[in-house]
Amino acid sequence: MTSKKYDLIVVGSGSGATIVDNALYQGWKVAWIDRGPLGGACLNVGCVPSKMLIFPADRIVEIQEAGKLGVEAVIKRIDFDAIMARMRKVINDSQSSMREGIKHSTALDFYDAQAHFVAGGKDGYEMQVGEQRIHGKRVVLASGARPSIPPIDGLEEIHYLTNESVLDLEQRPESLVFIGGGYISAEYAHFFAALGTRVTIWQRNDRLVPEEEPEISALLEKKLAERMDVLTHVEVVAARRTEQGVILTGRDTHSGETRTVTAARVMVAAGRRSNADLLQVENAGIETDERGYIKVDPALKTSADNVWALGDATGKHMFKHVANRQASIVWHNIAHNHETTLDYRAVPHAVFTHPQIASVGLTERQAREDFDILVGRAAYMDVTKGEAMLATDGFAKAIVERESGKVLGFHIIGPYAPILIQEVVNAMANEGTLYHVGQGLHIHPALPEVVISALYNLR
Repeated sequence: MTSKKYDLIVVGSGSGATIVDNALYQGWKVAWIDRGPLGGACLNVGCVPSKMLIFPADRIVEIQEAGKLGVEAVIKRIDFDAIMARMRKVINDSQSSMREGIKHSTALDFYDAQAHFVAGGKDGYEMQVGEQRIHGKRVVLASGARPSIPPIDGLEEIHYLTNESVLDLEQRPESLVFIGGGYISAEYAHFFAALGTRVTIWQRNDRLVPEEEPEISALLEKKLAERMDVLTHVEVVAARRTEQGVILTGRDTHSGETRTVTAARVMVAAGRRSNADLLQVENAGIETDERGYIKVDPALKTSADNVWALGDATGKHMFKHVANRQASIVWHNIAHNHETTLDYRAVPHAVFTHPQIASVGLTERQAREDFDILVGRAAYMDVTKGEAMLATDGFAKAIVERESGKVLGFHIIGPYAPILIQEVVNAMANEGTLYHVGQGLHIHPALPEVVISALYNLR
């Protein structure tokens, strides 16, 4: 079979688009492969659609909680169809724009199909894409990840939801159980509970969002439990459908006690798994780790010559903003004789639940392993704006190296947390200390004062 030859093959149409754009600008012949949907996970099943849904949920909960401020309000109607339609329109419009761009590029061949490696070596790489065999001198894998489905007895027979299929819902479920208690579960549980669904979360771990600080996990569980049922340290062992809906059976990992719950629908949010197996990367000499994610060095090179990987395909820092930055680095390393790397010490992330969470850098436990540290805390209610908002539960936590004053980590839970943390991210990215964060005047009264207050309270 004759192979069509390319200067570069890019797998994945999310952050891989950056690589494609740069290669085309250089006049390269490029093959772009994605089994769909066009635009990658963030646009289609991740950050974009989920935030389109969560924003109205935030407004609903704010109205429901307005009574504490002396404002009595009533929500007359929640239009589930309109909320879902707006989300889908944003996705469809973005996809249409991408398709138009692809049509007008003469040096680009886009393959809307599943691909896999056939062979590879120093002379390039052979891939099978549908019925077409292609050859590339260089390959970039931005192939992403997909939902990880745990081996639960009967699960495959109940038509469960994931972060992908939940976006296809035509009707709001009356009741919904989440298997898993990470950020996907926390965000969608907030959304559906706000819209009136009876929500239950079953989490195998001892706490929700276990990568966050323990006190942040505890506060999130407390606040979500005011609107839904939250059970931790429960492992789901069986699922079956009845006339009443779906019955899940779980085992308490501490006591061994058996629990059951019935709901109209079940959503699995139990983690992610790599798409590397679909690509059969072993045929090209590309190594994966014990979880199946593609191994890369600091310059994002794989174990195979002239093959790079980025984003969720690598299983580390699985955030869109990281993948975008990695794509820029990969292109630099392809196009230049000297390599650059990404400093991961100031990678932020957020969980858009209610209350919101934002974190950057090390946790307190991580920091204590290698540094002599100071820890500072401040409640939203410690600052005038927080008191005006009656933000009675939110807080900020700072982790600083004692001798140098260098900010090692910062964690916030409460209103506008992803916005508030940005000044700390900027300082950390520039090797800043607590003095760099505090040197600029902070408006009084405004919420950013909670950041400064946490740094003032170092102990």
